[in-house]
Amino acid sequence: MRTSLNIPQELLDEFDETWEAEGMESRSRAVREAMQEYVERHQTLEELEGEVVAMIVFDYEHTLVIGELHDVQHEFQDVIETTSHSHQGEWCLEGLFCRGPAARIRELAYRLRDFDAVGRANVTFLQAN
Repeated sequence: MRTSLNIPQELLDEFDETWEAEGMESRSRAVREAMQEYVERHQTLEELEGEVVAMIVFDYEHTLVIGELHDVQHEFQDVIETTSHSHQGEWCLEGLFCRGPAARIRELAYRLRDFDAVGRANVTFLQAN
C-alpha cells in the first residue's frame, strides 16, 4: 500500500541518514521497521497489568505547557514518586519515577502525549509483578 506523510524536512533528513548508515535497503523498509517497533512498544504498554515500577521520560517546550504539565503531575501524584528535571534553553527534559497500577501509569503517559508542546513521552518499565 502506498501512503503519504507530512514530515518536517529536518526529521526526514535525520531518518534517511540513520537508515542509510545502518545499511538498510530502502526508506520503505526502515519505515516498516520503525512502525513495527512502535506497535510493539504500544502493545507492551497496553498489556501490562497489576503493580509496576516505571519511568516516564518526556521533553517539552517550557513556556507553552509548563502550567498544564504541573496540573497533570499533581493529578497523578498517587503514582509519581519523584521527578527529575533539566533545562536546555526553552526545552526541558523531565523524568517521572512511578510506582502503582499499570493502568494508572499508562493513563499518565497518554495524558502527557496529548500535549502538542511535548515532543516525546517514553515509558520504561523497570519491574512488573
